[in-house]
Amino acid sequence: MTATASKSASPVMVIFAFAIVYIVWGSTYFFIQMAVADFPPFLLGALRFLLAGIFMTAWCVIKGEKLFGIPNIKHAVISGILLLFVGNGIIIWVEQTVPSGLASITVSSAPLWFVLLDQPKWSENFRSRSIILGMIIGLAGVIMLFSEQVSASLEGSGGVEMGTMALLILASIAWAAGSLYSKYKSSQGSTMVNTSWQMMAAGIAFLPGVFVRGELNGFAWGDVSADAWLALLYLVFLGSIAGFSAYVWLLKVRPAMQVSTYAYVNPVVAVLLAVFFANENITLIQILGLVIILGSVLLINMAKYRREKTAALTKPDTIAN
Repeated sequence: MTATASKSASPVMVIFAFAIVYIVWGSTYFFIQMAVADFPPFLLGALRFLLAGIFMTAWCVIKGEKLFGIPNIKHAVISGILLLFVGNGIIIWVEQTVPSGLASITVSSAPLWFVLLDQPKWSENFRSRSIILGMIIGLAGVIMLFSEQVSASLEGSGGVEMGTMALLILASIAWAAGSLYSKYKSSQGSTMVNTSWQMMAAGIAFLPGVFVRGELNGFAWGDVSADAWLALLYLVFLGSIAGFSAYVWLLKVRPAMQVSTYAYVNPVVAVLLAVFFANENITLIQILGLVIILGSVLLINMAKYRREKTAALTKPDTIAN
């Protein structure tokens, strides 16, 4: 993160962007499962990201943005494939059979991959006891939150296969890798332009799967329920356009490790939606898990805030000397 980017980021905008990423993305697990009930997985991914990319590209044209910078397109395509086609595509695929609440547990490992893959920040992150402690506490909270669900799934007849769990871990790794690539390689150009190309690249990447799997054979658009259409619109406009744009912008103006704290809040939102709209029960252990997760987010953010405040206070003295 450059000093210029940090200074130009309004605290109010940062808080608003975090709220979108925390809350909206936590709800996307619920809406993905609602949409994939009627849409084949590759078709759903193609529709979601192509529609979002088209709308965002049109807006860029209206605003007079420069769309065709070759280096920016290349970086956006690579990060878009990692983030949206691999990372999000795996989530869409597994939610055909895995409950949305259980699928959301995969994001809990994202902060670990951010730390391990973010080489420029190794010296900073591994020296901070608060960040390491916050990560450990957050993971403990997520494990506690879903311990009963995971135990029931693994022991019951509908247990989650190891291959599925491996795919979910791969999704988390791909998401962290794509996020870091976007942060360090897509610094030029506007956030809107970069995000538009990421969406378009991911949407196009889904298309071969649509035809290879024959998802359009026998598919009737008229058989798609109103709930599935509404879920798709939610994923396009809120999950993709609003949520992903906020996420890419945050990667530019805040440390990647801090942005990755969405991974601890998203499962909270997913569980609450499951409780209120899918009639799932929440236990005392899960409630305690929610509290622990939120505490870990506060710990990580406070560590970053104290460090930045200390740096801001000492910088004038250094210049004066």
